[in-house]
Amino acid sequence: MVLVSFLAMNTLFAQREIPLYSNGVPNSKGKKTIPAKQTNGFINDIFNPTVTVFTPVESKNTGCAIVICPGGGYGGLAINHEGFEVAKLCASWGITAFVLKYRLPDDSLMVDKSIGPLQDAQRAIQLVRERAAEWGIDTSKVGIMGFSAGGHLASTASTHFNMPVIENKKDISLRPDFSILCYAVISFSESITHNGSKSNLIGKNPSADKVKLFSNELQVTPQTPPAFLVHSTDDKVVSVINSLSYYEALLKNNVLSEMHIYPAGGHGYGLRNPTTPDVWSDRLYNWLKANNWVN
Repeated sequence: MVLVSFLAMNTLFAQREIPLYSNGVPNSKGKKTIPAKQTNGFINDIFNPTVTVFTPVESKNTGCAIVICPGGGYGGLAINHEGFEVAKLCASWGITAFVLKYRLPDDSLMVDKSIGPLQDAQRAIQLVRERAAEWGIDTSKVGIMGFSAGGHLASTASTHFNMPVIENKKDISLRPDFSILCYAVISFSESITHNGSKSNLIGKNPSADKVKLFSNELQVTPQTPPAFLVHSTDDKVVSVINSLSYYEALLKNNVLSEMHIYPAGGHGYGLRNPTTPDVWSDRLYNWLKANNWVN
């Protein structure tokens, strides 16, 4: 029975890893060929960013695509339960999913470490739209999803799309059509931020302007894409106020979004909040259907 279930699940998608850049990694101080290290589903030392593409079977393809950004405090990536597991679920829904193995900020490897992850997120969105026909993707249904610090990256991509940090000669839209933010770091404001993510990305003594720039609740405009947010009140790692602040900013800018706050669950649970029988990804699927990103 287990074997049958496994085989059935794997008929729902195919996967392959492809490099983000074909002509050298931008903002890099040198070419690196060392493969990323993985320990117990946690990856670090990423020199060559990639996306792993999970494509649904053709008959199930909805035309929707999601770039998935695993978390890890900008110090690593929880690539399995906040990446590959999520991508498999998306593929079962008929969504083409792209698990982003983004570079982690590092002064020794990058000219400007604060834009390294955003370059990779923008490039992933650009790549999806460039090759949309190949994967059967509707370029108006390209979203981004992030967990914890990956949620900070996803919300940065959702609020900084008019400030490209990559080459974009074809003027391809870098704006996600929607975002999914799971127990996300949103703000670098001292009172509510996750200090590890903040210092890893912008340093231990950033300027006030830098803090403001990457406090994404302050960067929301009426053009910011709608968001689906999930968080737990008892999260001791990333304060729930991050999600509340972002939702409030979306509300003030008339960006209709949806938020689910659970009383318990803590942080880092991926698809399965162990404290409740409610499955938050079911709420996500309903939201995607209600907005016609999947049908």
